[in-house]
Amino acid sequence: MSNNTPILEARGLTKIYGTGEFAFPALRGVSLSIASGESIAIVGKSGSGKSTLMHILASLDKPTNGAVLVGGRDITRAKPRLLDNLRNKHFGFVFQQFFMNADNTVLENVILPLKIAGVGARERRTRGLEALRAVELLDKANARANHLSGGQKQRLVIARALINNPLVIFADEPTGNLDSATGRLIEDLLFSLNQQGITLVIVTHDEDLSRRCHRRLDMRDGQLLPEVAQ
Repeated sequence: MSNNTPILEARGLTKIYGTGEFAFPALRGVSLSIASGESIAIVGKSGSGKSTLMHILASLDKPTNGAVLVGGRDITRAKPRLLDNLRNKHFGFVFQQFFMNADNTVLENVILPLKIAGVGARERRTRGLEALRAVELLDKANARANHLSGGQKQRLVIARALINNPLVIFADEPTGNLDSATGRLIEDLLFSLNQQGITLVIVTHDEDLSRRCHRRLDMRDGQLLPEVAQ
């Protein structure tokens, strides 16, 4: 990938839910460019389109019209197998809902992407323990996930997002369910990863979190507002 090529680019994205008189335009011609290593906050009221935009950028949803480029390559019409590979190997996800198997151990939850990718058991364990060490959760490797606190669960999710050395981490309200002190720890962890070169795309209502990002993108009624310097 050329250093001048954005790691993520959206061109004229529209997303319409429903048909006829029930059609609702969630995105109205959104275009943006994100450079490798940037941290981006997408901010807006509920229903503004911010989560829809992130899901499309992350290949979790398809636009009605427009294109999403990853490293200069349009993935909008890519085959499911290529998208699965992209999500599993190059993207990490940190959502407000933890999406984990509560009855499995912390380590089993973290190494799931490696298992899906067909990585051998020994390497899965080694890399899983390294990821848990990175988020200071190594001592909980064999604990059941449902025994963790909210902050520990979010660190588990970050470790899982890290397991394949992603280019981009997408985070949807990553501190939304946490108290302020724990939320600050999670913020610090995410931005330490950003300093190591991982691109962050964060959807948030948290003004303090958005101010820590390189850029803030405000959304209203499915459109991006003009950027204001941080």
